[in-house]
Amino acid sequence: MNDPSHQPPTLGSIAVIMPAAGSGQRFGSQRNKLFATLAGKPLWFRSAERLAESPLVGRIVMPVSESDQPAFENEFSDLVARLRIEVVRGGAERYDSVRAGLAAIGDDSEVRWIAVHDAARPLVSAGDLAAVFAMASQTDAAILGAPVPGTIRREIRLSDGILRTETVDRRDLYVALTPQVFSAGLLQRAYQKHNGRPATDDAELVERIGHPVSIVRGSADNLKITYPEDLAVAEAIYARSTKNNDA
Repeated sequence: MNDPSHQPPTLGSIAVIMPAAGSGQRFGSQRNKLFATLAGKPLWFRSAERLAESPLVGRIVMPVSESDQPAFENEFSDLVARLRIEVVRGGAERYDSVRAGLAAIGDDSEVRWIAVHDAARPLVSAGDLAAVFAMASQTDAAILGAPVPGTIRREIRLSDGILRTETVDRRDLYVALTPQVFSAGLLQRAYQKHNGRPATDDAELVERIGHPVSIVRGSADNLKITYPEDLAVAEAIYARSTKNNDA
């Protein structure tokens, strides 16, 4: 018999939290890097647009920094309204912003799943979204991951202080991508038990409370915009994907 809790997500049953309270420090910008444009629109909008295209997504909550909030309320108000994005005050760290997103979602009975997606990842494909949503509905916790493409070397310091390296078997190694998707109750419990110890992503917090996280193989095109050169690559990928969709 099928577990009734493990049914495919229904229309609007997924809420997206899209942390956007970062800075442009590594991007080399005085403003938030998410204000840089991709195909004429801000990065954050392109990222939200990809998620909003899924009929399974009912809400998009975007935690932003206090300093950026006026820009979203004024300069970008039309774009925010177009995708019905809920802008809330984020925090100093990423997990603070996700926590703020969880608070905004609250106990919304329509939300069964929560997807956390980097606002600087504007290139996630519809196919990858469908796949990770489907896996999360079966396992309660699933993330997108891209296989590590190159040779990995590990540095080892010997007892005499000499350094050597060894090759690491990369066959089971993945680069974690987003969105990371969890049943709403599971992610809320993980954050309730978070004691402030740093975590690299939400999957790690879920694993800490003893729940395994499934990996869905995703496209390496789903890159995170960190440096200016990443934007040039993203422009090429976006143009190619748009051309393919129009074909």
